[in-house]
Amino acid sequence: MFYQLYELNHAAMAPFRAAADIMRFAYANPLNPFSHTPFGRTMAASLEMFERTTRRYGKPEFGLKQTTIGDRTVSVREEVVWSRPFCNLLHFARSVPAARGNDPRILIVAPMSGHYATLLRGTVEALLPSADIYITDWIDARMVPMTEGTFDFDDYVDYVIEMLHFLGHDTHVIAVCQPSVPVLAAAAVMEEARDPLSPASMTLMGGPIDTRINPTAVNKLAQERSLQWFSDNVIMNVPWPQPGFMRPVYPGFLQLSGFMSMNLDRHLVAHKEFFMHLVKNDGEPERHRDFYDEYLAVMDLTAEFYLQTVEEVFIKHSLPKGELMHRGKRVDPAAIRNVALLTVEGENDDISGVGQTKAAQTICVNIPEDMRMHYLQPDVGHYGVFNGSRFRREIAPRIIDFVRQHSRSAIKPPVPRVIKGGRAG
Repeated sequence: MFYQLYELNHAAMAPFRAAADIMRFAYANPLNPFSHTPFGRTMAASLEMFERTTRRYGKPEFGLKQTTIGDRTVSVREEVVWSRPFCNLLHFARSVPAARGNDPRILIVAPMSGHYATLLRGTVEALLPSADIYITDWIDARMVPMTEGTFDFDDYVDYVIEMLHFLGHDTHVIAVCQPSVPVLAAAAVMEEARDPLSPASMTLMGGPIDTRINPTAVNKLAQERSLQWFSDNVIMNVPWPQPGFMRPVYPGFLQLSGFMSMNLDRHLVAHKEFFMHLVKNDGEPERHRDFYDEYLAVMDLTAEFYLQTVEEVFIKHSLPKGELMHRGKRVDPAAIRNVALLTVEGENDDISGVGQTKAAQTICVNIPEDMRMHYLQPDVGHYGVFNGSRFRREIAPRIIDFVRQHSRSAIKPPVPRVIKGGRAG
């Protein structure tokens, strides 16, 4: 009943939250003489803190309306080009001149680990000037009716394969954090089937390929608890009146509690500083609002996908052991021969320890040496692997260079030799 109590509490607080918001506007209104006094600013700051700590944060928008290509600013249009019950594929269509030619096509697979795909807004923004970008927009499981069926790890791999088929030849894929495992699995499945639409390259960033290496607090928690413990303690049914009523899920608010507790002191200090900036009215609070509007917006995961991921990735380490299964058949990373591999890690990553992502280089034994590269970014944590100034300045250019280097469109197919009395070869 914990999820139901959470919803009940949220509903019960609604009138108080609305009242606090109205009073905040009154105290912050420049026409109110009190708004220019320390008392008025303190009241407005206190009321905003109350409203923000009791609200549910909705799904943010990408809000990427334009990008700069060369010395020219072009408009960007966001459109859904492929859709399934648990995911939409978004395309950031750029108004580029025809004379520019084709930029590499990149599919970014966003993590399905509690936050929305908009967490990768900075990733998309940094790559847009140089590539045609698509991103997986995973749908909050509590918004998917039970009639749409289940969604597990096998379905995730299938979705990735379907999207690669939809996008077609010479598509490059980037997996950020959690999807590194299913994306590598999808590439292996496609390569083993000799699928001509397998990705030209895959970039794995801060992903838990082998969590036995430099285990973090997240990895250790999974090892200390049984799968039954996770099923009994974190899986709950979506309450009425949500569209996904009665669907078993791992609630987003529980995931958020875990995120917050890992760096609780940092979050408390940030909120204290936010309050003081509001009182001083020095213009600094906007950065805090932007960050936490994104950070506190969370989504539910289907129980079957969450539990299967915990078991296969964090408890059994199935992929690096060669034991991962997809639709009853073993996933063989050694089957990957034609997909270039770039792995990226952050030196201070406290979610996926250093070496966990690089392990993909070891298990994909048949990728030629000239088609693989590993990069360790100094002085960044998990978030800095895919966002921030160092990502824009040092990581994103390496990704674009790697993608362009291994574009299949740039490679001319062999010209058939016709031998008299024989056949083309």
